[in-house]
Amino acid sequence: MNVDDLLRDTLREQAAEQPPAGPGFADWVLAVRRRRRTRRLVTVVAAAVAVVAVAVGVPLLDSGKSDVRPSGVVGRDRTSAHPDQSPPRELIAAGSTALAAYYIPTTVKKSATEKVTERTYWLFDRKSGTYVKAPKWSFVAVAPGMKTAAVLERTLPASRIGLLDLATGEVKRWMPVGHKVGGLSFSADGRKLVATTYTYNPDANFQPADPNVGEPEKPSSRTGFYVFDVASGKSTWGGVAVGGQRADGLNTLINNRQDFAFTSDDRYVWAGVPSEEVNKLFYDFTGAEVPAPQNGDKYLVSYIDAGLSPDGKHVAGDFAGEAWTTSSYVIDSATGEKTEIHGQELLAWADDKSLVAWDIGKGDSGAGKSEFHARLVLVTIGSDKEVPLSGFLGGSTDVSAGRWKPVFAQR
Repeated sequence: MNVDDLLRDTLREQAAEQPPAGPGFADWVLAVRRRRRTRRLVTVVAAAVAVVAVAVGVPLLDSGKSDVRPSGVVGRDRTSAHPDQSPPRELIAAGSTALAAYYIPTTVKKSATEKVTERTYWLFDRKSGTYVKAPKWSFVAVAPGMKTAAVLERTLPASRIGLLDLATGEVKRWMPVGHKVGGLSFSADGRKLVATTYTYNPDANFQPADPNVGEPEKPSSRTGFYVFDVASGKSTWGGVAVGGQRADGLNTLINNRQDFAFTSDDRYVWAGVPSEEVNKLFYDFTGAEVPAPQNGDKYLVSYIDAGLSPDGKHVAGDFAGEAWTTSSYVIDSATGEKTEIHGQELLAWADDKSLVAWDIGKGDSGAGKSEFHARLVLVTIGSDKEVPLSGFLGGSTDVSAGRWKPVFAQR
């Protein structure tokens, strides 16, 4: 038996007692051994056994480059940046978050008065290390860990939800629904899924056939939400009124698409309300409205994706000033105090102090220009430093021009 055979047998014996390592792991160990032939066999075998035992949580040997491999292969604290790529071809990641997918929206004319915004997704593929087009899906939510995604088929609203294995690209299970679904979001621990229900496509936009006539009234078709236990597939449905003038005098009319998401402790769901009087409402899993939680959730902004920091001490806020400025603010969840931070739009927390954001390049500030010529950057509270993560978007303001939209997940 030669050295390679001995090492391969040792790996197989250890693998039988451990959770499976990532694809190609044994080949990688062998490649390392061949590059280090001067090491003694016992040292190599012992090192290989130790690495297999902790493959899920410990980084492999680093080439020295700033690079991040998928969860389960390399530690989660490194940054993977590709400032020359837009849309990205290779993994973008920072800290505990990674760009799990992105989509390009296009506007499709359905009739003289109706247009629909349709999404085409690209999902991160662990085997190739690249983003791969996934045209089957109209909506994708990626679970923490980046191993599973919840998906909806092309026609919205959909009559079933798929749980997609991101390693194989195959749907592991379909979950049929009695109320059709148009939006999806996982809980922070990935054990629950909230699915927003609609009777009509929430991405439809209506315009008058006669431009001299005002926009036709088309209220949101949202009806409520399901809360699924992902492991069992069991669910409950809560009906929620569309909105309008309430008994307390507040106007809670909502956008055509106004999806639900979980609160930070996963006990309730919430959704934005685009009005000056109230900007969000909270519900228990039966659909009954509840008071705003007395934690950082009360500062959430429905159109700012980052939400609460991992330690719960800060909440990502809105633009700090005009919409075309190059900074935002974060909110102290205990005091409500605001701190300005670089970045036009805060997208995801990389750690307790740093976030991934859209931001513009130097000299690009100016109303009507900057937000359409931005790139992904890593920003930090209390620091003027920005780390570019992607290339710049194109400058068009037309959604049909194909500007890509990021989908982040904890890795």
